[in-house]
Amino acid sequence: MADSLIELIKVLRDRTGAGLMDCKSALIESNNDIEKATDWLREKGLAKAAKKASRIAAEGLAITRVCESCGKVIIIEVNCETDFVAKGEPFHEFVNNIAGIILSKGCKTVDEAKDATSSLFADATVKMGEKFDLRRFVVVEPENGCFIGSYIHMGGKIAVTVKVNGGDAEFAKQLAMHIAANNPSYINMSDIPADVRDHEKNIQMELAKQDPKLAGKPAEFLEKILEGKINKHFAEVTLAKQAFLMDDTKTIEQVLSEKKATVMNYVRYAVGEGIEKRQDDFASEVMKEVNK
Repeated sequence: MADSLIELIKVLRDRTGAGLMDCKSALIESNNDIEKATDWLREKGLAKAAKKASRIAAEGLAITRVCESCGKVIIIEVNCETDFVAKGEPFHEFVNNIAGIILSKGCKTVDEAKDATSSLFADATVKMGEKFDLRRFVVVEPENGCFIGSYIHMGGKIAVTVKVNGGDAEFAKQLAMHIAANNPSYINMSDIPADVRDHEKNIQMELAKQDPKLAGKPAEFLEKILEGKINKHFAEVTLAKQAFLMDDTKTIEQVLSEKKATVMNYVRYAVGEGIEKRQDDFASEVMKEVNK
């Protein structure tokens, strides 16, 4: 290989992050034109992404990022195929860049954000060789008198933002940590939909029928027992009723009252939740590669 080609490969690799052989192929196909080779690699990345479309991207990273100029906070989940890539610095930098672009361009939907970041995804596929997917994001707007707390747990496996009216910045962060650890489904008991309560009531009624201790009890007594069980069930998944992570002698409801604060909303992302992960047959995968 000529020295000039070696130098061009180095330049192209520094620019794109692509592998040595990919850079060599790109330069050969482009008659050693760096710009054309860069475009060739990007197109190759899009082709790779299309080829991998059926692959499942269930690993990834969930982060929060603050816009220093406007105070908006974004919480975002971007998925990849393997935990190895998810833990790498290039992927973390990639996700932070995606978050920054969404904030700067004011994207409102995932489709809009994907259009705005498509070239970055193509470049990432060239560089890291996996399927990537922008799964979801929410941008939290600042308001007077409100604090936005955020927390990233386990290196980006879980991310949380919470907006609190009242209190202070430290309390908002503590609430974000609490939500990360306790995973509430609702803020207050009043937020629980009627059909969800009815469903739980039916479950508790069936359980009561199977409990010999409750056989022959008056209807009024059973109603109170059922109500107590239903409330206990929902208290465990309702933020206001949970014991505060920083002081388990008090509930979140009590601490909010002391601080004259109200939780406006929160978002909690756990990477890959709800995505059915592919179960690979490792031996078969190896044999496929050997027999190519």
